[in-house]
Amino acid sequence: MSILARPLSLAYFWVLLALAGAPTLGAAQTAAPGSCPAILQYQFSRLQDESPQNLCQYAGKAVLIVNTASYCGFTSQYKGLESLYAEYAARGLVVLGFPSNDFGKQEPGSSKEIADFCVNTYGVKFPMFSKSVVTGSGRNALYAALDHATGATPQWNFHKYLIDRSGKQISSFASNVEPQSPKMIAALERALQ
Repeated sequence: MSILARPLSLAYFWVLLALAGAPTLGAAQTAAPGSCPAILQYQFSRLQDESPQNLCQYAGKAVLIVNTASYCGFTSQYKGLESLYAEYAARGLVVLGFPSNDFGKQEPGSSKEIADFCVNTYGVKFPMFSKSVVTGSGRNALYAALDHATGATPQWNFHKYLIDRSGKQISSFASNVEPQSPKMIAALERALQ
């Protein structure tokens, strides 16, 4: 039987693609087809070292996505976001931070400056990604998809989107909704079910 006539396992398929010189997906992208919801099928550079990260690695988790800024009246929400992450990570929550300079030019720093600020000031351990645009025609593809799914575009820093474990239910929360508010905790509990 020729190699092309055999049924292919997913792992074998990736090996064949790599040997053929075809572009392959990174390790975080090798989830079985259909196991990664469309809303997570994006890749961004990690804030600390610019290494590419596929959001499919968070499939099956409740995902809280937040556009952040270091010099904003809402910046202290980093503390509440980190507390949520620490408290609920074992139950399947991940918080993802997307620094943005879109509102009031309140995130002017470099990736290193932003990362240092987050760690040194608020002890942030949740995943953070490189600065990007989150509103308007130049927004990143994830934020375009979140806007399309919810009809809500960030109006300021620390706008939050909560995606349930299935990747199908997406809620939107304005900047003034504190991470540990009863409204957010109730939505988080539902998303974790």
